[in-house]
Amino acid sequence: MDTIENTRFSGQLAQRAAGKARLGCASIDGRTRLRRLYQDGSAKIRLPYVSAGPLEAVLINTAGGLTGGDRLGWDVDVGPHASAGITTQACEKVYRAASDHAEVRVRLTVGENGSIAWLPQETIVFDRAAFVRTLDVELAAGAEALVLEAAVFGRLAMGERATQGTFRDRWRIRREGTLIHAEDFRIGPDIADIMARPAIANGAIAVATLLLVSPRAEALLDQAREIIGDRGGASVWTVKTSGKLLARLYAGDGYQLRQRLVPLVGLLNGKAGLPKLWSL
Repeated sequence: MDTIENTRFSGQLAQRAAGKARLGCASIDGRTRLRRLYQDGSAKIRLPYVSAGPLEAVLINTAGGLTGGDRLGWDVDVGPHASAGITTQACEKVYRAASDHAEVRVRLTVGENGSIAWLPQETIVFDRAAFVRTLDVELAAGAEALVLEAAVFGRLAMGERATQGTFRDRWRIRREGTLIHAEDFRIGPDIADIMARPAIANGAIAVATLLLVSPRAEALLDQAREIIGDRGGASVWTVKTSGKLLARLYAGDGYQLRQRLVPLVGLLNGKAGLPKLWSL
C-alpha cells in the first residue's frame, strides 16, 4: 500500500504521499542485471525487458503527482562496468501547494567504468506550486553520466500558466569525491514575470538542462549546438580528467521543447538512444 502521511493546515488534516525506491544493478557475464530492488510507498520501479544494451528502469509515482508536503526519494546504484537508463512513466506534475512544499531527492552512484542515463520526462509546474529537488551524483573513475531535467511552467494548450510559485533545483556531481559540477536553479515567487525577462527566457515557459560527463563530450559539441539552434546553447569544459558538455534549452511550450530534446538526447546517449517511453 502507498504510504500516506498526515499534515495539519487550516485546522484540518491533509493526506500527504511519501515514497522511496532503490535500484541496484551489476555487470554479470557481460550483461547489466538487477541486483537489488526496494520500493516503499508511492515510489515504484518497473523494469521493461531488453534483449541487449543497458538495463532500463521506469520510475512511477503512484500518487499521480506532487503537492505541498509530499516527499519522494530515488536511489540508483550502477555497479562497475554496468550501464543503466532511467526514465519516468510520464511527466511528473507539481500541483498548487496549500502549505509546505513538495520535495524530490535523487541520488545516483556509478561504479568504475559504468554509465548511467538519467532521463526523466518533463516536470509540469502548476500555478502556486512549491517544489524542491536535489540531485546528487557520485561517479567512480572512468564512469560516465548523462543527466537531464526539464520543466514546463504551465500548460498553454489547457489555458494554464504558472504565474506564481517557487521552484528550486540543486545539482551536485562528483568524480572520485571531487566536485566537478554544481548548480542551483531557483525561481519564484513571481514565476511568469521572471520568465518574461529577455535575459532569462524571454517569455518561454519550457526549459531544460542536460549534462554529459564523458570523454565523448567535446566531439559532440558542434552537433549539439546545431540541434539546439538559437533558443539555448551548449559549452564544453574539462574538469580534472572529466570532460563535460552542458546544454540549456528553452521553448514556448513543452511540445516545442521536446522537438529538440528528442534528437539531442539521442545524440548524447550514444547507442542507447532515446528511452522507449518517450516515443509512446
